[in-house]
Amino acid sequence: MTLLSVTEARQRIISQLHPVQTETLPLITCTHRVLAADITAENDLPPFDNSSMDGFALRAADTTHASTASPLTLNVVADIPAGSAPTISLLPGQAARIMTGAPLPPGADAVIPVEDTDFHNRSAGTALPKTITIERTVKPGENIRTRGMDIHRGEIALKKGTVLKPQDIGLLAMLGFPQAPVYKKPLIALLSSGDELLEAGAPLEPGKIRDSNSYMLASLIESAGAEVLRLGIAKDTREAVHGLIEQAVARRVDMILSSAGVSVGAFDYVKEVVEAHGSLNFWRVNMRPGKPLAFGEYKGIPFIGLPGNPVSAFVGFEVFVRSAIGRLSGQMDGTRLQVRVRSEEEITSDGRESYLRAIVREENGQFIARLTGHQGSGNLLSLVQANALLIIPAGVKCVPAHQEVDAWLL
Repeated sequence: MTLLSVTEARQRIISQLHPVQTETLPLITCTHRVLAADITAENDLPPFDNSSMDGFALRAADTTHASTASPLTLNVVADIPAGSAPTISLLPGQAARIMTGAPLPPGADAVIPVEDTDFHNRSAGTALPKTITIERTVKPGENIRTRGMDIHRGEIALKKGTVLKPQDIGLLAMLGFPQAPVYKKPLIALLSSGDELLEAGAPLEPGKIRDSNSYMLASLIESAGAEVLRLGIAKDTREAVHGLIEQAVARRVDMILSSAGVSVGAFDYVKEVVEAHGSLNFWRVNMRPGKPLAFGEYKGIPFIGLPGNPVSAFVGFEVFVRSAIGRLSGQMDGTRLQVRVRSEEEITSDGRESYLRAIVREENGQFIARLTGHQGSGNLLSLVQANALLIIPAGVKCVPAHQEVDAWLL
């Protein structure tokens, strides 16, 4: 059977997926949600020329000859606190005390900081001085935030597909949006398969292991911005597998994800059940760990089957499922941040595209990486010790020490 490249397998999956429905939510609940439409500014930001600091608004031309040897005295004719609207226009030889964020009065084209004048009392409630003296020139536009310098009305402030960060939420509020259109969180059904699996709190029995994948994958699903429906452990019978997957159908999930149960083993019934009610492609992908991958649909619901070994399941999620959830949730890019790192040791591979557990540190502005040791797909501790996955391209069997490779930071 021909091995699919990672890129081709990922593209095949993404091509079959579509973003979920949208909803409009209060802004306060939208952090980390995915924006479902472009946001266009309905006003300029700032909405008016304003002072960037506490000081005195003035006419820059008045200060042309001001110096230590030739101080300039200006008459202070108004007080302009933040939130007020100026009622005067400055004439030559006049100034107005102004607070940070307050609108610039007509006639003024600059602000001189309080500390650059002879008026040094900044205590709350201080009376307005009659005059101020300055000893330097002031340039037009100095310490002024001009109308529209951040964004102009009609410009796109945030693009569809943006994962909303706290600063994005602040910008939306500043633009006057108390709500935002976002994609619903995809609901992902998750099941593990195998008679050998026990719940995390169960005592060990001969031949049994505790189910780590459902806990790990559930956490990964949530980290990707989706909600998880944990179906539990399916025993190795058609009836058990069918019953759990039908629960996913009843809940109208957006994707079904399984670990194990999709190989050609005599007791692997997930593959059989999915094919009986939909379709399934069973691929061998040119990667390690996690070569076997299943993708298809069950009654119209996308299905991805990951390997059962914990590290293979983790890597399979990062390579395929994270981007699939990104597609469902409307994200512009659902993959991990990729950086260049320099390996401090020689790395050998078998020629498949490899995702190797590593510890990355920063040293003199350069990311330096070393492997966490044994790379067996059942060795979950080495994944716990890692903070990155090094990506060794297909066809490369040896990376010399001190050579750069790509890495996903975890």
